[in-house]
Amino acid sequence: MTQEIRSDELPTTPTDPALSTAREDKINVAMIGLCGCWGCTLSFLDMDERIVSLLTKVTIHRSSLTDIKRITQRCAIGFIEGGVANEENIETLRHFRENCDILISVGACAVWGGVPAMRNVFELKDCLDEAYVNSPTAVPGAAAVIPCHPDIPRITTKVHPCHEVVQMDYFIPGCPPDADAIFAVLDDLIHGRPVALPRSLNHYD
Repeated sequence: MTQEIRSDELPTTPTDPALSTAREDKINVAMIGLCGCWGCTLSFLDMDERIVSLLTKVTIHRSSLTDIKRITQRCAIGFIEGGVANEENIETLRHFRENCDILISVGACAVWGGVPAMRNVFELKDCLDEAYVNSPTAVPGAAAVIPCHPDIPRITTKVHPCHEVVQMDYFIPGCPPDADAIFAVLDDLIHGRPVALPRSLNHYD
């Protein structure tokens, strides 16, 4: 039960950069974690007391922090953590692209595929066999079952970085990125400034 993403299926509609003027009112921000470890969300929380000042300028809409499941109103900024590894990830990412002016890949998984993309050098069948059939935790003598249920999203043939599925506007590298890097990008955007992420805040570990 797999799906392969073809390059001719990728949306090419340009997005509104929404950077020409500073925003006077609070703006909507959405956040989501796809296939990753949620470490980038923890980096967001590591902004600590600076989050309080940000909340005077932004409303966090759909996110793991608010437990809002769908974007119900236009958002100026969407933060995407994690890569694309199943059909639900694809649908969610496209939903964000359709409903956010600016999309940002946050962290190594969103930018490059990260650790989950290590399976890309193997056939998916071999990965599933290793996880469920030949697993050292398999019960001896029991029939091996690879999970397959309508409630489980179908796995993609490969793990994809977000920009291979939809157009992304900015990239914040790191595993996870530093809280200062996330704050710098968000602060520039909510004040209508061109994003200028200092090289000193970038790291790739």
